[in-house]
Amino acid sequence: MKKLFLLILGIAILGACKSKPSAPKIAKLELSEVSPMQKNRAYELGKRMLNACNTSKFKPFTKEEATEKVIQNVTLEKLSSTCRKFSIKYGKFEDIRLVEVIKNKADESLIFRYKADYQRKFAQKELQVTLDKENKVSSIRSTDWSDVYVP
Repeated sequence: MKKLFLLILGIAILGACKSKPSAPKIAKLELSEVSPMQKNRAYELGKRMLNACNTSKFKPFTKEEATEKVIQNVTLEKLSSTCRKFSIKYGKFEDIRLVEVIKNKADESLIFRYKADYQRKFAQKELQVTLDKENKVSSIRSTDWSDVYVP
């Protein structure tokens, strides 16, 4: 009888210690839920950066457009180095297409996921442009396209 009581007590304690499911920290938004101004800003700034690969000219981001960290990291030298690699492998940059927008609930930022179109179609690239609460670019990232967003 004691063993049965201890077993039931143990199960009750383990059941009480079960963690509650946490709310997801990201949420996919419908494109219609995002303001046209935000969509346009992310598109223009992302395209400006990738288009520099075709023109070899890049207008640096201003403090109204991007955070200080992005301004310091996106330099003509770094961009030129990346552009050389991309041009050799993928060819000329053509355009970006908005596929989805993800909201990061932790910091209220919006992540715009674009498919980047290049001259050579053998691989699909992705450009992620993140806008913070102030609608400034807080990060820009290029990766291989994946249908599932991985933070």
